[in-house]
Amino acid sequence: MKPTKDRILAAAVQEFSQNGFGGARIERIAAAADANLRMLYHYFGNKEQLYLASLEAAYSHVREAEAKLRLDELAPEAGVTRLAEFTFDYFSGHPEFVGLLISENLVGGRHVQRSSLVPETAAPLIVSIESLLARGARAGVFRGGIDAVQFFITLHSLCYLHVANRHTLSSMLQRDLSDPTWLAERRAHVTEVLLRYLRA
Repeated sequence: MKPTKDRILAAAVQEFSQNGFGGARIERIAAAADANLRMLYHYFGNKEQLYLASLEAAYSHVREAEAKLRLDELAPEAGVTRLAEFTFDYFSGHPEFVGLLISENLVGGRHVQRSSLVPETAAPLIVSIESLLARGARAGVFRGGIDAVQFFITLHSLCYLHVANRHTLSSMLQRDLSDPTWLAERRAHVTEVLLRYLRA
C-alpha cells in the first residue's frame, strides 16, 4: 500500500478534478485515501494547501513524462510527432488533469499563481521545443522564427479542446468524440496540422 501522504494526494487530485475547489470535500478525500482527517491536516495544513499540492503534483507528473520523450535525440520532424502524439494521448488518458485545469481556470488561476513550482517545471520543455524548432530551421525542414511558447499553446489547444468540451461538442456535432476511431483520426489530424504549419 502507498504511504498515507501519497494516498491522500492521489485522492485529492481525483476529488478536486471532479468537483473543483469549492465543491470538493476534505472528508471524501480522507475516506478515499483510507486516512483520517488528522493525518490530512498534518501533511497538508488545510484544504487550500492540499489543492495547491494537487495542482503541483499534476503538473509535475506531465512534465516528468515529457522529459522522458528525449526530444533532443530525435530528428526535428520525429521530435514534433512524438511530442504531439504524447500530448494528445496524455490529455485523453488523464481526465483528472483536464478537470484540474478547468477547475483552476474557473477561479481565475488564483491558486496556481501562488506556485513557484509550476513555471519551473514548464521551463525545460520550452527550452526543448526551442531547440527542436531551431534544429529544424537549420536543417531546412522547418520555417524559422517560430516562437516556442506560441507553438506550445497551439499544441495544447489542438490536444485539449476535444477532451475538455467532449460532451458539448459530441451533442452539437452528433458525433461521439470519445470513440476510439474518431480519436485516432483526430490524433493523426493534430500531428499533420502541426507539421504542415512548421514545414519550410
